[in-house]
This record gives sequence, C-alpha cells and structure tokens, in this order.
Amino acid sequence: MSTILAIGPHPDDVEIGMGGSILKFVSLGYDVHIVDLTNGEPTPYGSIETRKEEWERSSNLLGIKSRTVLKFPNRYLMDGIEVRKEVAGVIRKIRPEIVFLPYWVDAHPDHVQASKIGEASRFYAKLSKSEIPGEPFYPSHIFYYFCYHLNVTINPSFILDISNEFVRKLDSMRVYQSQFVYDAARWKYISTMIKERNGYYGGLIHVDYGEPFASHEPIGLKDIRDIL
Repeated sequence: MSTILAIGPHPDDVEIGMGGSILKFVSLGYDVHIVDLTNGEPTPYGSIETRKEEWERSSNLLGIKSRTVLKFPNRYLMDGIEVRKEVAGVIRKIRPEIVFLPYWVDAHPDHVQASKIGEASRFYAKLSKSEIPGEPFYPSHIFYYFCYHLNVTINPSFILDISNEFVRKLDSMRVYQSQFVYDAARWKYISTMIKERNGYYGGLIHVDYGEPFASHEPIGLKDIRDIL
C-alpha cells in the first residue's frame, strides 16, 4: 500500500482528526492526498482568500502530495448524486488503497454528510459504464478519524502513536488562524483540548499521544508484533 486519501468536510478537519498520522504516513514514504468537500466559508473571522492561504500553508507543513478543495456549500453540505460523482472521480484519479473519512456520528451535519458522501463515492468509483471520468477503482479500506463536536469518548478500532509528530500536528493546525488563533484564549482552548484528547488515547496504548480510528470491518494483521 502506498497511496492514502483523507476526505474532510472543511479545511482543518483532517488536521484536527489525523494530522499527526498524516505526518507519520509521509515520513514512512506514503503518498498522502487530502480532499476537502467545501472551502469552509463563511465563518466569523475567515474569508475564502484567507482560508486558501491557511490550507496551503498547512499542506506544506504536512508534506502531502496534493490537496483538492471542492466547491460544495459549507454548512449545507448534503449527500447526493453530483457530489458522489465528483468525489468518485477524484478517487479514480488518485487511486488510494486507504480512504479516511470523518467518524459517522457527529453533532455537525457537514461531518455526518461527509462520511456518507465518502462511503458512497468509494462505491461509485468502481462502477463500470458510467460518466464518471477515469478508470474504475475500489479502495481496499475505509477508516474513520475523530473530528467531532460531541463531548463523548468513543472506543476506537485502533490508535496510532503520534508522539513524535504531535508538536508538528499542532503547527499544522495553528496556521488556521481565522479558526483557531483569532485570540489567545481561543488557541489556548483548542490546543489544550487536542493535547488532552490525543493524550488520553495515547495513554490507552502507553505512549504520550495517539490518534484514534474506527472501522466498520475487522482489521487484519500479518504479524502479531504489529501490536504495541
């Protein structure tokens, strides 16, 4: 496996949920791509121009191969045929073995819809005799990252150690100043929340920081030594 695609509803969600994991994947030689379904605007302190500068800076810090920002509406993102076709076309172009999506339970409707869109688009990408551009392709695995607006603790399918990547994960988030750093109190709250959340999941596997992931299907191992 060499190619990974992370799909997010807005620029910054992938960084929050799995920024450390992306840094690890890149360091291991994986080609990592991000697709944001919306540009994230409008927001109280942002603009389209500002958000573009922010996601480009974050992408450079993460070291990813590409970032595609689609033009579906922020706040009103809905699963449907057109968005499925467009995302399926991106999947056919990138041809990832693994796709990461937002966890399917969330208070934010865009996050829930993004999860549904990603699942359906994976299926659409394999369809023959369709008007979707590119050759049919079906990613082998879907995993779900946690970037949620619910104050709950969820039992993950696996946790990835991001202790060595954690500081750089925060760096990739901090560039979203219109969302997280418009005043000192806001960044203190966000960074503390991420430290506590990733610290909690890291503690479950006896490391400093971890990012949790879910799967609908069993996860296979070739070697028991892969378990921490």
